[in-house]
Amino acid sequence: MNKINREFFQRNTITVAKELLGKVLVHEIHGLKLAGKIVETEAYLGLEDKAAHSFGGKRTPRVEVMYGKAGISYIYLIYGMYYCFNVITRKEDIPEGVLIRALEPLEGFDEMAVNRFNTTYDKLTKLQVKNLTNGPGKLCIAMTIDKSLNKNDMCVNNNFYIADYNFRDFEIVSTKRIGIDYAEEYKDLLWRFYIKDNINKIY
Repeated sequence: MNKINREFFQRNTITVAKELLGKVLVHEIHGLKLAGKIVETEAYLGLEDKAAHSFGGKRTPRVEVMYGKAGISYIYLIYGMYYCFNVITRKEDIPEGVLIRALEPLEGFDEMAVNRFNTTYDKLTKLQVKNLTNGPGKLCIAMTIDKSLNKNDMCVNNNFYIADYNFRDFEIVSTKRIGIDYAEEYKDLLWRFYIKDNINKIY
């Protein structure tokens, strides 16, 4: 296992979004290790991208983190209920990032199950197992990811980071992003990526 370094995140955002597939998101908390293989991502290309929070150079207290250095976490609340986790790419002042949309659980199954369904993993139904981390809000609940981890430097922090476990044997599918109908022509770009045939992807 190797923690992903800053140089990985400093590259082209589309490339990073694709190459994050198969990497492992790790959160060590309360003496427990929660880990999940990244199986679905979306790229957001900042200034030009009408779906990005930073489109047109928008800078607000919430969005400011997108202008930071590569490898920083960007975590925000949607619908007033669910957190979404992104990692910043490129260089400082180029506000781009990758949304992590789905995980395949690897470690900490019981803790994730309790976080999501208030029961242990062995008591989950087949549908609950499928729905454990197959969505940006779901994976944040399962992995205990909230606003306290916003602006975390994932290249430095030893408790919340992305690592390479050498998962390589899969095919990548490129498709349209989800829930961005307002983004005009940008809603049709194939900037969502997932591991083909993985049951944890959203669709």
